[in-house]
Amino acid sequence: MTTQPVYKVIFQNGGQVFEVFARQIFQSDMWGFIEIEELVFGERSAVLVDPSEEKLKTEFAGVKRSYIPLHSVIRIDEVEKEGAVRVSEASNTGSKVSHLPFNGIPSAPSGGDD
Repeated sequence: MTTQPVYKVIFQNGGQVFEVFARQIFQSDMWGFIEIEELVFGERSAVLVDPSEEKLKTEFAGVKRSYIPLHSVIRIDEVEKEGAVRVSEASNTGSKVSHLPFNGIPSAPSGGDD
């Protein structure tokens, strides 16, 4: 019996970096997005509560499918088992890499009488 794959998806959203696990991931029919389904949250003991995991559970409560813009995706890995989900602040302190601005919509040619 083969087990269903688990994917770790790391993406940026609103100045934060989200690291989530999902069972389904594919390119969306909407141009420029990926779809993630069946989010997986680690089963932890009821005594120990991770605040960042609880924040993500609350944020994604009732979500059947999530659409993530391709330019926000940092990395996607297929992993053997799910781990702890995380939310961290995106900081560029000490980084020499800057991202180019991207609005996702190609600009129309300006003026010109044809």
